[in-house]
Amino acid sequence: MNLHMPHCRTHQRSTNHQKMERQNQSSSLTCENLPSFLSSFVDTFVDFSVSGLFLPQQQQIPQQPLQTHYPSPNRLVAIGDLHGDLEKSKQAFRLAGLIDGSDRWCGGSTTVVQIGDVLDRGGEELKILYFLEKLKREAVKSGGQLITLNGNHEIMNIEGDFRYVTKKALEEFDVWAYWYDIGNKMKSLCHGLEIPKNPFHGIPPSFHRVPEEFSHSIRARIAALRPDGPISRRFLANNLTVLVVGDSVFVHGGLLEKHVDYGLQRINDEVRDWINGSMGQRAPEYCRGRNAVVWLRKFSDEFAKNCDCSLLEHVLATIPGAKRMIMGHTIQEIGINGACDNRAIRIDVGMSKGCINGLPEVLEIYRNSGLRVLTSNPMYQNKNQYAQTKEGLGLLKPEHGPKQVEVKA
Repeated sequence: MNLHMPHCRTHQRSTNHQKMERQNQSSSLTCENLPSFLSSFVDTFVDFSVSGLFLPQQQQIPQQPLQTHYPSPNRLVAIGDLHGDLEKSKQAFRLAGLIDGSDRWCGGSTTVVQIGDVLDRGGEELKILYFLEKLKREAVKSGGQLITLNGNHEIMNIEGDFRYVTKKALEEFDVWAYWYDIGNKMKSLCHGLEIPKNPFHGIPPSFHRVPEEFSHSIRARIAALRPDGPISRRFLANNLTVLVVGDSVFVHGGLLEKHVDYGLQRINDEVRDWINGSMGQRAPEYCRGRNAVVWLRKFSDEFAKNCDCSLLEHVLATIPGAKRMIMGHTIQEIGINGACDNRAIRIDVGMSKGCINGLPEVLEIYRNSGLRVLTSNPMYQNKNQYAQTKEGLGLLKPEHGPKQVEVKA
């Protein structure tokens, strides 16, 4: 009997030790074994608090190469600059039959291109970014897609150039910073999670010539939008800078031969790397200056005499299969129009109230029936129709001004 006692005591100690280990493991289950679930919950909570939209976090996957070239879809819609005006943005999408009365995607298999310049001049920039992200997810489920581009105002803001920011927009980023900080504090309570990165790290507390009342808002905007910032990485890094869909080339400002020679795919990849924080603070050279891909106006000037049609013809000839270049950036007060025999299509109608409060218009391209403009301009509407089409794109003529011409398939 006594010979077996040490064995029993040893077994009891072993059993107690195992129980303690199980208790310790169970106490750490909440954080150490469920980090992605907890982080996802907190991030979704922050998103809803900022945008009012429920966007469940998607599973993180390794970074995929950006797609620069797409085949021609049955229906292609292009939407111009949005500049912080959420309601006008929704009007443009409704005009093209892309969203229903509840702002849900109803565009089926349509491919949509938004030409850039979501930021600046308006006060609902973040809400538009969240709105576009929601539509991207919904479109994919229906066999469609929404492709967004970077404009010069995205590039400017990532570099910290806030010349065109509004007071309301600063307030929106203040709200984002408040909820983002709360989210980080919630994550910090769980010892099993990695300590959240402080987005304000390295940003000075004040700025020369900036009133103290705006210092925190400016800091919040820098933190969110600088390279590797939470907003720029999430919403802007996967934007394209140049896109080819079928025989249409999309770019915010314009392309020159040197840009094509440099490589359209290379431009997209490098801009993404820069936004993700791996190429310093300054944008690549082809995104800066008057001849940059997001700044060029050689083909978008409202006066035809200032549009370099021979240069455009030469550039398009260097891109296999390209028939036209579709651009934003320069406001067209007469609405969406074409120049250079409709080889240059200009789709920025200044719809934002921060621009000229223009009437929303969108460009529609059907594979087998050419181009047309969908407009909310009452000049082209019938009594019982919200959206009508123009008889063609306006071809600019310097001696006579704008003239409506028919666009053939």
